[in-house]
Amino acid sequence: MTETAVQPPAWTPDQPIVAIREVRKAFGELEVLTDVSFDVMKGEVVCIIGPSGSGKSTLLRCINALIPINSGSIQVEGQEVHSPHLDKLALRRKVGMVFQQYNLFPHKTALQNVMMAPVHVLKEDKAEVEARAYRLIRKVRLEGKENAYPGELSGGQQQRVAIARSLAMNPDIMLFDEVTAALDPETVKEVLVTIKDLAAEGMTCMLVTHEMGFAREIADHIYFTDRGIIVEHGPPATFFTDAKDPRTREFLSQIL
Repeated sequence: MTETAVQPPAWTPDQPIVAIREVRKAFGELEVLTDVSFDVMKGEVVCIIGPSGSGKSTLLRCINALIPINSGSIQVEGQEVHSPHLDKLALRRKVGMVFQQYNLFPHKTALQNVMMAPVHVLKEDKAEVEARAYRLIRKVRLEGKENAYPGELSGGQQQRVAIARSLAMNPDIMLFDEVTAALDPETVKEVLVTIKDLAAEGMTCMLVTHEMGFAREIADHIYFTDRGIIVEHGPPATFFTDAKDPRTREFLSQIL
């Protein structure tokens, strides 16, 4: 008698939308993540902070299956991200990611950059995608720049096009990896306002950021990582004023 494979129970919104359990990642002998575990609930904004080289960006890339893990588990909406049976396209539709470098196609307009993945990867109707792209460009406050090429836009404007491009896939979760780190100070605010608007609308967001004031304002929960370990975490109200671990206090004293 042939046994039928047991299907995991369907994910429901009262469960973590991202569940990370004992994740370990090493590059050769360098261990970048060590037994990292935490949950993110639907609609939450989580900020991950810490010194350079502490594993923050690697963690985001593991969540989006851009980097394989050595052991542990990462589930997105109940789906094991590092399963050999993973449908990566389905995952990328659920999990949008915006990087420090915008990586826009320089020979394509802002509108064309936003439209490319839904049209060419998802094979969606071009007219419907174009209408959505116009709405998203308005959403990131770039109305009137639809036909501008990346070289004609400021760094902050290009980053907002990159955000609109990621939103064009209709994700359930957005990952932001130090998206303001390469920007001039005067253009940082416009990008942060865009992310703040998304969070206010209920988008689940995970951010690696060095913008502590922004993290304090927007986050539901802060995680401080050092040498691949979550050293301390908590809501901003207590994290920034009542940190317990000496490493956390030292880090905050240097940047606040």
